[in-house]
Amino acid sequence: MANKIKLLLAEDEAALGQIIKESLETRNFEVILCENGDIALKKYQTETPDILVLDVMMPKKDGFTLAKDIRAIDDTIPIIFLTAKSQTADVVEGFSIGGNDYLKKPFSMEELIVRVHNLVDRTKTQKIAERITLGQFTFDFPKQQLSYVDEESVQLTHREAHLLFHLIKNKNQVLDRSLILNKLWGTDDFFTARSMDVFISKLRKKLQKDQNIQIINVRGFGYKLTF
Repeated sequence: MANKIKLLLAEDEAALGQIIKESLETRNFEVILCENGDIALKKYQTETPDILVLDVMMPKKDGFTLAKDIRAIDDTIPIIFLTAKSQTADVVEGFSIGGNDYLKKPFSMEELIVRVHNLVDRTKTQKIAERITLGQFTFDFPKQQLSYVDEESVQLTHREAHLLFHLIKNKNQVLDRSLILNKLWGTDDFFTARSMDVFISKLRKKLQKDQNIQIINVRGFGYKLTF
């Protein structure tokens, strides 16, 4: 059985918090339930959770303030906000202080679980893949930077970095077009497929200094990185 994900849940509505806790525990999660932000901060410091799920409106310390306090000492742990608010300004504030995702109440447990797994998996991947040698390039995946020999690093976008990482992970194999579109764009329709073609072209241009590196278009299937 896979290791349990340790999730810290800060939710001041006791009934809702208990429902979420019990639902997650039946799906192989370990849940630390906290009734306010002060308790959540103390539990974060002693329990080393894998992910935080924070209600925005809480007594003593609200979810945004709690996230700011935690981000001051930890910039990698994934944070999902739960809120009944729907104003765009609140969503923007949540992301600007370091939130990774946002769920508006009411929400389904299935949706919460999928988002938790995606964020935890992504964080683990970033920790594993710190610096990758790619021909004459060095690829720093967490920082999303690409450097050629001793030259200054080039900053990649989020999608460029993740696309390059998946190409490297599948070196000399075809990276399935539909699979990666769904993973990085959330859909594999015509417009996102065209967008992916643009990102592939940008990566080819950034890698062109090493002529041994090629991203080959395998028509009807996807792309293959060789070097």
